[in-house]
Amino acid sequence: SSMWLWLLLALGLPSPAGCPRTEPLGGSSAEPLFRGADRYDFAVIVPAGSAECFWQFARQSGNFFFSYEVQRASGVASSRHVLATVSGPSGSRLGSSQHVRGQINFPTKETGFYQLCLDNQQNRFGFMQVYLNFGVYYQGVDTEQEQHQDKKQINDTLEAIEVSVHKLHSHIFHMWRFYNFARMRKGADSFLLESNYHYVNCWSLAQSGVILLSGALQLYFLKRLFAVPPASRPRC
Repeated sequence: SSMWLWLLLALGLPSPAGCPRTEPLGGSSAEPLFRGADRYDFAVIVPAGSAECFWQFARQSGNFFFSYEVQRASGVASSRHVLATVSGPSGSRLGSSQHVRGQINFPTKETGFYQLCLDNQQNRFGFMQVYLNFGVYYQGVDTEQEQHQDKKQINDTLEAIEVSVHKLHSHIFHMWRFYNFARMRKGADSFLLESNYHYVNCWSLAQSGVILLSGALQLYFLKRLFAVPPASRPRC
């Protein structure tokens, strides 16, 4: 029975060769480089009294951007301030922000994974919904295109077209960043309007109940003032 148990354990263990590597590969290894996208935008829920961290791979001589917007917060105090930090591959902190919304931009001087963290330690009684927009972009052509350019000659016309295309691509990318920032603000304003709508409705209902109750009490006490007690003897 022990032999079958060891056999099942050996079959159930994952093979190390099947796990993708999450770091740049050196030398002449034939394994593919595991990398994600260059930019992301999504919303995340940060629970009360906890932190959420993400990692973004970036090469040297790039431009890292990170913007966030707290769309809504729950709890007693409903504080919408969150601590956002960015650390480099070596562990050094490169920027921090503790507001409802903020941006952290810097040039990447190291190649590796950059850590982005959202800390909700101050709000211990409610969660936060935070919209994130982060990534890295590179000015000019990337490394693969530079290698192709070194191997062949490009005439002036094609080079001018390529420069114009890269400039257009850069302008479109920055327009996309501004669009995402506007979408973050729109989402936060939508949640704020919805919260205010429910707040006004609840208070209006409570005030209407208080007004009706006070009117009924006033009517009751006025009737008590004019009530005549029954006389012990008949009046003349």
